[in-house]
Amino acid sequence: MHETGIVRDLVRKVESAAAQAGAGSVREVQVWLGALSGFSPAHFREHFDEEVRGTSAEHAMLRIVASYDVHDAHAQHVMLQSLELEVPDGGGESK
Repeated sequence: MHETGIVRDLVRKVESAAAQAGAGSVREVQVWLGALSGFSPAHFREHFDEEVRGTSAEHAMLRIVASYDVHDAHAQHVMLQSLELEVPDGGGESK
């Protein structure tokens, strides 16, 4: 399924960023959904919840910004906007 691949790729990017930063876990993930991305916020959340099982993002809060502008240059995209990471020294790092 095309949607699963998109979300799986996004979760890989989240995992990679967390590993690069030396994060123990991911606290928050914010994504932007284009109007023509093929996802509603609920549909994206369903796929995300499935794909993060067993990863450092399993308990992360997912924030979704949905665009309904079909004329936006990125209307077909799903974009990772930001991450909040739990780093070993107890601080949070935003990307």
